[in-house]
Amino acid sequence: MIQWSGYEYHCASGESFDSVAMGIYGDEKYAADLMNANPDECGKFVFFGGEVLQLPALDIPTRSDEAALANTIAPWRM
Repeated sequence: MIQWSGYEYHCASGESFDSVAMGIYGDEKYAADLMNANPDECGKFVFFGGEVLQLPALDIPTRSDEAALANTIAPWRM
């Protein structure tokens, strides 16, 4: 599991919460976590460049974790 905490990200022009989430966490689904950690920047769809985002601590499953989850059978299918 990857955890980011206490880190800052300096945005480049044209980036968005989605693109930063993809680049840092590996999936756009973490954009909401970035937005929650940076409410002052939530009014922007695209960054001008130079904005500093706080990176929240997130538990990101590793590929081995995902593979283990994929191999489990849902209880209602047993």
